[in-house]
Amino acid sequence: MNDPHLKTGRVVRTDAKVCHVEIDGEVLLCAPRGKLFEVRGPQRNPIAVGDLVRVDMAGDPRGIEEVLPRRNRLGRMSSMHDPREQVLAANIDRLYMVSSLARPGFSSNRADRVLAACQWYQVPAALILNKIDLDKNGDAPAIRATYERLGLEVLETCATTGVGVEALRERLRGRVSVFYGGSGVGKSSLLNALQPGLGLKIGKISKYWDQGKHTTSHSQLHALDFGGWVIDTPGVRTFRLHNARAAELRGMFVDFARFAGACRFPNCSHDHEPECGVFAAVERGQIAPSRLASYLEMLDELRKAPTAETDAPPDEAPNDES
Repeated sequence: MNDPHLKTGRVVRTDAKVCHVEIDGEVLLCAPRGKLFEVRGPQRNPIAVGDLVRVDMAGDPRGIEEVLPRRNRLGRMSSMHDPREQVLAANIDRLYMVSSLARPGFSSNRADRVLAACQWYQVPAALILNKIDLDKNGDAPAIRATYERLGLEVLETCATTGVGVEALRERLRGRVSVFYGGSGVGKSSLLNALQPGLGLKIGKISKYWDQGKHTTSHSQLHALDFGGWVIDTPGVRTFRLHNARAAELRGMFVDFARFAGACRFPNCSHDHEPECGVFAAVERGQIAPSRLASYLEMLDELRKAPTAETDAPPDEAPNDES
């Protein structure tokens, strides 16, 4: 028999010991029940933004009794000192990797890490090249070509001039989308341009380090007036895959697949082996050198990474940021 006190809602934000859950158009503060922490396995946070949850409305405070099965999720290793998975968002229709072309400049390493994670977690992805007005060196066409080879859609935008904003708005309509990118790339400015009423805080760029200051300290889901939702994530500077083996990384770099058959060894790691088809493709200009550099750096990390089975820190309250 259905419990009349249980209602289903969507998590829009998680804080220490409390979650903000949208139920019937109202955002309510709800406390996760202790049993959720007992069954979470290697995950640091049992509840993430975007989760659909069952809430006991009769409790004081209202309690989250169950997290419904996820369609997918995006996670990362919490830190090198904490190998558990930190789930950043759940139930995602598409992730938009937001990168800027200047102040700060485009980071192929950061983009490649997140796009590899999207392959790992089976999250559809696209790339946004923001601040297109600052592309004084004309880097956008080469970057676009590199990532269109992966089958990715690449959008060019500028929050201040409005370039690409309407096209992006149409892609977000009616979907649950995630904006992910480094600090200072303009995620908040872009969201404010898409929906001015959001009023998200915009940070300044350091003139010395060309790095953005963190203005988003936690993942948060925003309802869009034109239909759909977008999850704005913190500008995390380091993104490491969680619980992936080194041999599995090859499958996350989809542009390597068509050349891997030319490798001398069927289990070629594309690292040190002779007659590597991927290395040859890079030399011919068919794979961007930056893609191979990102892969080799991630491969080295996975070979050295701690595992979730090693000693982990004591249990913590749910939190989006580390």
